[in-house]
Amino acid sequence: MTPRPTPSGSDPKKSAAKAAKSVKKAAEKAVTKKAAARKPDPVAEKAPVKKAVAKKAAEKNTVSKAVTKKTAAKTAAKTAKKGTVKAKKVAAPVPGSPPEVLVATPVSPEVPAADRDRLLSGTHHDPHGVLGAHPVPGGVAFRVFRPYARAVTVVAGDVRAELHDDGDGFFSGLLALREVPPYRLLVAYEDTVQDTEDAYGFLPALGDLDLHLLGEGRHEQLWTALGARPMTHQGATGTRFTVWAPNARGVRVAGTFNFWDGSAFAMRSLGSTGIWELFVPGVGEGELYKFEITRPDGSKTLRADPLARRTEVPPHTSSIVHASHHEWGDGEWLARRAEGAPAHEAPFSVYEIHLPSWRPGLTYRQLAEQLPAYVKDLGFTHVELMPVAEHPFGGSWGYQVTGFYAPTARLGTPDDFKYLVDALHQAGIGVLMDWVPAHFPRDDWALAEFDGRTLYEHEDPLRAAHPDWGTLEFDYGRREVRNFLVANAVYWCEEFHIDGLRVDAVASMLYLDYSREPGQWVPNVHGGRENLDAVDFLQEMNATVYRRVPGVVTIAEESTAWDGVTRATHHMGPGGFGGLGFGLKWNMGWMHDSLDYMSHEPVHRKYHHGEMTFSMVYAYSENYVLPISHDEVVHGKGSLVSKMPGDWWQQRANLRAYLAFMWAHPGKQLLFMGQEFAQGAEWSEAHGPDWWLLDPEYGAEADHRGVRDLVRDLNVVYRHTPALWQRDTDPSGFQWIVGDASEDNVFAFLRYDAEGSPLLAVTNLSPVVRPAYRLGAPDDVPAWLETLNTDGARYGGGDITNPDVVKPDPTPWHGRPASIQLTLPPLATVWLRPA
Repeated sequence: MTPRPTPSGSDPKKSAAKAAKSVKKAAEKAVTKKAAARKPDPVAEKAPVKKAVAKKAAEKNTVSKAVTKKTAAKTAAKTAKKGTVKAKKVAAPVPGSPPEVLVATPVSPEVPAADRDRLLSGTHHDPHGVLGAHPVPGGVAFRVFRPYARAVTVVAGDVRAELHDDGDGFFSGLLALREVPPYRLLVAYEDTVQDTEDAYGFLPALGDLDLHLLGEGRHEQLWTALGARPMTHQGATGTRFTVWAPNARGVRVAGTFNFWDGSAFAMRSLGSTGIWELFVPGVGEGELYKFEITRPDGSKTLRADPLARRTEVPPHTSSIVHASHHEWGDGEWLARRAEGAPAHEAPFSVYEIHLPSWRPGLTYRQLAEQLPAYVKDLGFTHVELMPVAEHPFGGSWGYQVTGFYAPTARLGTPDDFKYLVDALHQAGIGVLMDWVPAHFPRDDWALAEFDGRTLYEHEDPLRAAHPDWGTLEFDYGRREVRNFLVANAVYWCEEFHIDGLRVDAVASMLYLDYSREPGQWVPNVHGGRENLDAVDFLQEMNATVYRRVPGVVTIAEESTAWDGVTRATHHMGPGGFGGLGFGLKWNMGWMHDSLDYMSHEPVHRKYHHGEMTFSMVYAYSENYVLPISHDEVVHGKGSLVSKMPGDWWQQRANLRAYLAFMWAHPGKQLLFMGQEFAQGAEWSEAHGPDWWLLDPEYGAEADHRGVRDLVRDLNVVYRHTPALWQRDTDPSGFQWIVGDASEDNVFAFLRYDAEGSPLLAVTNLSPVVRPAYRLGAPDDVPAWLETLNTDGARYGGGDITNPDVVKPDPTPWHGRPASIQLTLPPLATVWLRPA
C-alpha cells in the first residue's frame, strides 16, 4: 500500500510568537533614519517575517505569491513616495564614539530586470552572482533580497550604511571601498530587527573533490556532501544545504528559520552536476526544512530532503537539521568483527524483530534496556531489524521508504538508534538491518518525480512502475541514483555500525519481466529478461560495502534460482554473469518445501518425504540462511505453531521437532519474534507478540515457556558445536544416514566440523514411539551421548529419551559397517554427539 502524503507538522505561528517575544527590546530600538547616530542594541539571531505573511505561508507550507505581490506593491509605493536618497557625506567618527549611519549611494544599475524576475519567481541559477557584495567601478556594490523588510543596513567594521529600497524586497547600495570587507546585515522588519551574516557573501561550501565524485557517481560517503550539514564556513556557523535536482529551474530552501518562505533563500547551481547549494548562517541543529523546487513547467513543489539524516515523526514530513553526538562504546565488538571468520563459516542464528511492535510504545533507548538482555538470554548471535529507515505508512512495516538516510523518528532520534545498536554490540549481539533498494513510494513530497521529471525512477513507465506494490522502481542505470543507493548501504554500516544488510526483494530487481505479462516489458540489449543495470548495481554495492567495512555481511532475499547470488563478483558463471557478491542468501525453497511438509498430517507425510530432503540437492549452490520470517506468519498464514497439524500437544511437538531439524540442517537460522514461544495468533504490527502467554498466571504458560526454553538450548548447543555451522557451505560437512525412510517419517544425518568431529541428528515426524530404531553409524565413534531431545519434559514433551551412552555394534546398516539402536520419541528430534 502506498503511503499518503502529508503536510509538515511544524507550527510557524507558535515559533513566530516565541521569536517576537525574545526580541521585543530590540524591536523597540530598530534602526531608523531618525536615529541614525544612535548605536543599536543587540538583536536576535532569528527574527520573524511580517506576521500576516508568515502566518499564511506557514499554513500553506509554501510561498504565498498573492501576499508577496501585495507586499511588494506596498514597498514599491513607499519607495516612489520617498524618492531617491542621495549619498550623505559624514565626517570621520571620533575615536570611541558610535559609528555614523550612512545612506549608501544607489547602485546604478540596480538588479537587472531579468535577474529580479528570476529571483522573485525562484528560477535563478546563480543568485550569488547578483546578490551579496561585489567590487564595481567606484567601490563595492551591496545587493540584498529580503521580502517584507522595511530597511536593510550593512555593518562593516566602523561603517554602517543603510541600503536603498529598490522595491519588491530588493535593497542595494554603493560604498566607496577598495575591496569587499567582512560585513553583516541588520534587516529591519515591522516589529523586529535581524542581525545576520549575508548568505550570499560565502563561497560554495562544497569542495571540488566532492563535486568531481558526485559527477562521476562515485561519492561513497554521499551523506557528507548532500543534505543539510551544520558546519563552520569562512568563520561563520550555520548549515550547508545541498540537493541534487538537475531538472529544476530553481531551488530554494524553506524551513522554520524563515517561516517556510524560501523567497530570500535561493540556492545556486553548481554546474553540470545538477547540485544546488546554499550556506545559511545562523541555522543550526533541530531546524525543520524542505526544498522548494521550481519544476521545468514553472510550477513549484515542496520536497523533503532525500539525504535527510533526521525527520519529523510521521505523519509529518519535514526534514530536520541534524548532527550526531553519540559516543560509541563498541570498539571491542568492531575489532572482533573485523578479525572474525566470515558469516558462512561462523555461528549465525538470527532473531528477526519489528522494533515498533516488539514491545509497543518503547523508544530506542527503552528498547536498549530490554532487547539485548532478552536476545542474549535466548542465545541468538544476531538480531535482524525490519526496515528502520523512515517510512510514512506504518502498515508497510518499513518496506516503503521515503527517508533512506534517516532512522524512523517514531522511536527517537538517530543518536537514540545508535544507542540501541551500541547496547546490542556491548551485549555481544550483531545487528542486521533490512534494506530496501528495490522501490520507493509515490508520495508527492518525497522522491517521485523529485524535480519535476523522472529522476530516481526509470524514465520508461514500464520500467518505473512496480506492478505489485503500487510503488516506483529505481533507475539503476543512472550513475547518480546508483551512487545514492550504494552510499546508503555504506552509510548504515559506517555511521550506525550495522553488521549486515538483508537486501529486500532482490528478485524483483533482477528480472525485467518480474510480475509483468508479455508486452509489459522490454528485453535487454541481448534479448534477455535480466535487468543488467540492477546486476551492475548489486555487484557495485556488495563490492563497495565489503571493501569499506570489514566484517559485515550482505544477505539477499532472492526467491529464484539466479546463478551466483553469493559468488564473488569477479567469478563468471555459466550464464555469463559475474556473481552478485552477497555473503548469504535466504533459502526460500527450503522454507516453502519444509513448511508444506510439516502442514500435512503424519499419515500423509510419506507422500511428501522429498520436500524435506530436496534442499540437500542444491544446499551448496549458495551460502544459505534458513528463514522463518515475518512473511510466513501474517496475512492469513497463521503463526508457525498453528501451521502444524494435530491437537495442541501435537502442534507444539511438531514445532519443537521442526526447529531442531532446522538448526541441524546446513545453513544459518532465522526466526521471527513470537515464534520462539509458540505464539498461537499470527503477527500484527498493531500489537506485536502475545507476551501474556508467558505470564505465570496464565494456565498454559508452561507450554509456551517450554518452547522458548528449547530455542534457548538449541542456540546454546549450536554455538558450542562447530559441526553445526563451521562447514555449512562445504559438502564434506554433511552425510545422510537415511534420507529415504518415508514410511517411517524418519530423517537422520551427520554434520562434521573442520576437524571431522560429528554430530548425529535424527528426526521422527510420525506420532508414534519407535523403540530400538536401528541406524547406520560411523565405526570410528566408540559411543554416542544424547545432547538434545525435543521431547524432554522441560520443553513440554513426553520425556522419552536416551539417557545412557549408546554404543555401536558391528551390524551393518544403511550402507555402513556399524549401527546403533535408539528410542525415537514421537514428533521429535534428537541430537547425539561422541561421548
